[in-house]
Amino acid sequence: MIPIADAFAASYARARVKFLEAAATASARIESFNHPLAGQEGEALALDVALDGDPQSRRLLIVSSGRCGVDGFGGSGVQVFALHDSEWREKARSAGMAVLYLHALNPYGFSHLRCVTQENAVLNRNFVDFTKPLPPNLDYRSAHSLLLPEAWPPDDANRAALKALAGSRDGDAWLAALCAGQYEFPDGMFYGGQQPTWSHRTLRQLLDRYVGQVDQITWLDLHTGEGAAGETERLYVGREDAEGLARARQWWGEGVRALHDSASPGASPTATMWSCLKEAAPQAECTEMMLKFGTGSSGEVLQALRADHWLALHPMAPVDMAAQIQAGLKRAFYPDADSWKGQVVSQTRQVMFQSLGG
Repeated sequence: MIPIADAFAASYARARVKFLEAAATASARIESFNHPLAGQEGEALALDVALDGDPQSRRLLIVSSGRCGVDGFGGSGVQVFALHDSEWREKARSAGMAVLYLHALNPYGFSHLRCVTQENAVLNRNFVDFTKPLPPNLDYRSAHSLLLPEAWPPDDANRAALKALAGSRDGDAWLAALCAGQYEFPDGMFYGGQQPTWSHRTLRQLLDRYVGQVDQITWLDLHTGEGAAGETERLYVGREDAEGLARARQWWGEGVRALHDSASPGASPTATMWSCLKEAAPQAECTEMMLKFGTGSSGEVLQALRADHWLALHPMAPVDMAAQIQAGLKRAFYPDADSWKGQVVSQTRQVMFQSLGG
């Protein structure tokens, strides 16, 4: 076991090194799916996979990080710590469970400090059937031009117009409506894409490789964002069936909520990545949960996301402003405080041990 703070890194490049070193130290089976583009520091990008345990195990725990790119800092630290955690690894082996760590589902966003892929798509809105008409998002359509004004930061008139648009809905409910995904504005926020992204295709490829012969699969996706700092929200993200939700609550507590019933921003999305697990492993009992660690209010997170998208549309913005916006987005998803890191690791560790009992 290593000190908790040592498991975290300040950049994607360093986080990847720590993950690969931890996986090698644990003698895990490592496979890298290389990304076609380079990172912010010119480094190679990849979705790295480490399988810790018996490749023939019929029980599999998936622990994934970096779905939203910049949220990878927290999840990567948890994964690195787990690979150094001898007590956890021994318990998993004794329970006959292999652990598949998926590091940086969206390596481009992780490295470039963005919440979208290189296609400007939110990965968790990119799993629709693109052969059918794409669903509209009228809430986003009405807000698009106000969310991304010509000048930054927004003025009082812009703020007043957005407040009026939200109407009587509270901030979380309105943000949830916006976050549900939109397919109309390719340069806009919460865009779901027009075809499967690189991360989407790669995730399907690796799942086909690793889950085809497994009887029981548990998937823990590590995410950070809106919520009280360090507070953990446990969201069942599997299919809308009572049996799966009941199983999740039996394993992880009655506080588990279903994503489609949650008031959290991003709830009830039109397309989520977990849908592809049952397609890859139709024979398996699948139980999927998102662990979301709070970093700040929904208003703060939305403002950081708006600034990031505005910057993408205005690449000639002053250097100081660009640096400030990027730092703000990173801070909105990664507080970089030792107390926060300790909470994230301890709470995930508890859930992972609970998963063994399940």
